[in-house]
Amino acid sequence: MKKAIRKPLDSIDRRILEVLQRDASLSAAEVAARVGLSTTTCWRRIQQLDEAGVIKGRVAVLDRAALGLDVMVFVQVRLSTQGRDAIAQFDRAIRDRPEVLDCYTLTGEWDFCLRIVTRDMKEYEAFFLDHLSKIPNVQSVNSSIAVTVVKESTALPLPRD
Repeated sequence: MKKAIRKPLDSIDRRILEVLQRDASLSAAEVAARVGLSTTTCWRRIQQLDEAGVIKGRVAVLDRAALGLDVMVFVQVRLSTQGRDAIAQFDRAIRDRPEVLDCYTLTGEWDFCLRIVTRDMKEYEAFFLDHLSKIPNVQSVNSSIAVTVVKESTALPLPRD
């Protein structure tokens, strides 16, 4: 089980995290070489960052286009009621949908923002008609199709010393 961070991140921790954000498949020895530590010390720090919950997981970042997922849609959803039960019901209905990459609750005019990927517009239309529009309390939906990806990153900006 992950626990609270043990201490503030120092410059070595941040360098380790920068290396791992670029390539999480590197061995502890390879990370150590890039940040100027011994393998054992680097491995221990990576383990501490992992146990503290700073590192949430390690994944392969896949190429959407190479997998035929050519459509990315940003969807804003407004519920007819914003009570805890309605929000929880929407959350349950959307959480396990594989085409929904991200879902955020929002302040302001819209209640949720989703990032959805599909093979084509017909597949998005089917998701919208067969699932999204049928979720109780969905009052309105605004869909924006991404035309060009200008920047796409999973790397978080780490504070400098």
